[in-house]
Amino acid sequence: MVEYLIKRCVQWPELKGEWDGPVWGKVEEIPISIFKLASSDHRPRVRAKLLYDDDRIYGMFDVQDNYVRSVRTNFQDMVCLDSCVEFFVLPKEDAGYINFEFNCGGTLLAAYIADWKPDERGNWKTRVDLTSEDAERIEIYHSMPKVVEPEIQEPTNWRIEFSIPFAIFEKYVGPLGDIPGQEWRANLYKCADETSHPHWASWSPCEDARFHYPEYFGLIRFEAP
Repeated sequence: MVEYLIKRCVQWPELKGEWDGPVWGKVEEIPISIFKLASSDHRPRVRAKLLYDDDRIYGMFDVQDNYVRSVRTNFQDMVCLDSCVEFFVLPKEDAGYINFEFNCGGTLLAAYIADWKPDERGNWKTRVDLTSEDAERIEIYHSMPKVVEPEIQEPTNWRIEFSIPFAIFEKYVGPLGDIPGQEWRANLYKCADETSHPHWASWSPCEDARFHYPEYFGLIRFEAP
């Protein structure tokens, strides 16, 4: 199982997309480099970083891409069809996980999946979409415009940076307690379903299964004092 240590913030991230800046420059990278067999021949270089403090978890994605597209602009639109990065996280083994999906224009889809075993129609048995009030508490930086259409077909570097309050997790999975020293399960992804070169990549290997199976998630540890 892949593992990652989330360091505690020494300085608050300003959400300016500064991958090599004073806050993020020395943070260990997470490679998102395991591509599904169904992907096209496009293999963008995708990296992420995570940090935390008493109140929030922070993350940044850096994508060296081609064939970049973003047309979904409303909260809870199917952003995975655009050039998209995703953070799926399971805080407790006996509760569900939350998927946070961001297209390159900064549009968010997020849901709490309490039971990920599909029903006879292939749908989740228990899914609760995060509310617009939840979304207002999630801060997102995006380096690309909200809409990228037509598709950009030359090399393009884009970034997403986010800040998510732990209180949002607690709303859906219950009290978390002291975060330092905890171990959660998570995976990070890159996808682009409806671009000219669709592809699907992950940090933790998930074979050719759907991204939504936590048994394939890796381990993230919060640095203890």
